[in-house]
Amino acid sequence: MEAVKSLLKPKPTPQQQLREWQRRLRNEGRNIERQIRDVQKEEKKVEKAIRDAAKRGDMGSAKALAKELVQSRKAVNRLYENKAQLNSISMHLGEIVATTRTVGHLSKSTEVMKLVNNLMKAPEIAVTMQEFSKEMTKAGVMEEMVNDAMDSALDDEGMEEEIEEEVDKVLSAIAGETASQLPDAVRKQKEKVTQPSTSEPAQRTAVAESVDDDDDDLEKIRERLAKVRS
Repeated sequence: MEAVKSLLKPKPTPQQQLREWQRRLRNEGRNIERQIRDVQKEEKKVEKAIRDAAKRGDMGSAKALAKELVQSRKAVNRLYENKAQLNSISMHLGEIVATTRTVGHLSKSTEVMKLVNNLMKAPEIAVTMQEFSKEMTKAGVMEEMVNDAMDSALDDEGMEEEIEEEVDKVLSAIAGETASQLPDAVRKQKEKVTQPSTSEPAQRTAVAESVDDDDDDLEKIRERLAKVRS
């Protein structure tokens, strides 16, 4: 029945088709905005966790969390770039609408083709942009493209160095004041550990449980960040 309806449904005019694409692009833009808000909300929790880890003198966890935070901020920047490119596509489609009124048919746009091709490499909206690519190619707005996926492996080493630098900056900015007090805090902690006590086994058990709890919290934070970034 649905197949019959689709056959009987009148074919949209070029202007209608362009407006429909613009509507879908706006929806994608709103989805990206929502994703950015979710990631940034989670980042606030990570910043607090970094401060808490620094107060405990657990710089290993603090650095691991700072790395997650750096990667999240990079993901947010990428999302902002994706949204800007979606807006550019919509703007160019608006220009095509104006041209279509004069010439009576859809005209090709190399700018739209380049922007769509770039966004097809963005994991967050790759599937949607592949659908746009097929529809626009069929409608004559774009030529068929070969997806020249970028080989990010070549940049891995440089990216790691860049991330390490950013991690140090984040640690300095978020936990700097606390970290400056760490040597004394660590010294006091060592003094407590070296003091003789009849309950030493119990203390060791408590420390081990504390470490396990910290590891669990770190893993939960990573999972939440991964979920909102996906």
